[in-house]
Amino acid sequence: MKHLAKPFLVSAALCVATLLPAHAELDVARLKAAIEASVEADYPRLDALYKDIHAHPELAFEEVKTAARLAAEMRELRFEVTEKVGKTGLVAIYRNGDGPTIMVRTELDALPMEEKTGLAYASRDKTIWNGVEKFVAHSCGHDIHMASWVGTAKTLVGLKDQWQGTLMFIAQPAEETGSGAKAMLADGLFTRFKKPDFAFALHDGAFAYGTINYRVGIGSSNSDSLFVRFRGRGGHGAAPQATIDPVMIAARFIVDVQSVISREKDPTEFGVVSIGAIHGGTAENIIPDEVLVAGTIRTFKPEVRAKMLTGIERTAKAVAAMSDAPAPDIKITEGAKAVMNDPGVVATAEKVLKAAFGDKLRPSPPSTPSEDFSEFINTGVPSMFFHIGVYEPERVAAARDGSGPQLPANHSPLFAPVPKPTIETGIEAMTLAVLSAFDQHARGK
Repeated sequence: MKHLAKPFLVSAALCVATLLPAHAELDVARLKAAIEASVEADYPRLDALYKDIHAHPELAFEEVKTAARLAAEMRELRFEVTEKVGKTGLVAIYRNGDGPTIMVRTELDALPMEEKTGLAYASRDKTIWNGVEKFVAHSCGHDIHMASWVGTAKTLVGLKDQWQGTLMFIAQPAEETGSGAKAMLADGLFTRFKKPDFAFALHDGAFAYGTINYRVGIGSSNSDSLFVRFRGRGGHGAAPQATIDPVMIAARFIVDVQSVISREKDPTEFGVVSIGAIHGGTAENIIPDEVLVAGTIRTFKPEVRAKMLTGIERTAKAVAAMSDAPAPDIKITEGAKAVMNDPGVVATAEKVLKAAFGDKLRPSPPSTPSEDFSEFINTGVPSMFFHIGVYEPERVAAARDGSGPQLPANHSPLFAPVPKPTIETGIEAMTLAVLSAFDQHARGK
């Protein structure tokens, strides 16, 4: 990863100590203007940081250069930085008197896929993944999160006369595999360092930049990984009567398992089974001995999850029995739990964000992808997880009314956020959310 010539410095644009007396009612309009001026002044550096990270992504638990890049930025802001927490994660602490500890999280990892955006700073990097050389890309938008994270840290340091307490900025590895938050916790995140009083995180998405989506309660889905190995008896494709065809069994399962969704689950409750990979066979005229099917299961509620897992397992066994095949090997691995946004934290942030963003702050349904930020929440940390948009409002409107093409979403090889307004919104929203929590605590509310 290329190293920028100069580190971030606290901008003179954030000399706002005289804006507000300590613990006064937050003057959101004046804070918003000060934050915007600071970000505008510093944006060339943030843009360079973003594009450098975007062009040089790293996969889960391989984010060595990315973590080092962020560690250098945070040290320049005079955070106390500890690296290699949870293998490649880092923790950056900034103490500013007595008060609550507020955690802000970003993710470090990218995806094993080829970027096809055609951007000048598009990733062409490759790595070895599961024994095979693969392209790597930040097609989930974690690079946007990292630039916003650094910008938010810098902004809050510049506003340190407006809050008292401790900032705990963490950069988490391996969000895409659902294992990074667990790794940091297992490595003593909340024992080696003080457990935070509140926590915040954001994620970008395929809607209009400048807008923020949020929700009280369930904010994302539970995830489970599904692996089913169907075994049969291989043979010649011209003599299928002498075989037990696992390709046919796997195909039947892929179709029949959807009846668990449409006929066993309450149709008003969310639940999805998606098959993402099928592996089996070598040639067109050979029926293989076995086929591996891999997929993902997503739900919001525990009781819906339990019903779906039972139905999926029963269906896999049934389709094998229909062909007189051996019982399949079934492995369901629990992943991330649903994010639960704390009503009190959300209500406090909502008031300030509404004053800053008006009708561009919007309540939204739960997000169906999963998020291991829930691991931190489930230790008892009241938290808020929100979303920011990445595309031009005009393009979003055209896609919505059918006059324009659909916009690539996260994990698409064509996912291409518009950097400047997206990063600016992330910094402004996160800074104000954190300040709202400090302010509420200072008032004893």
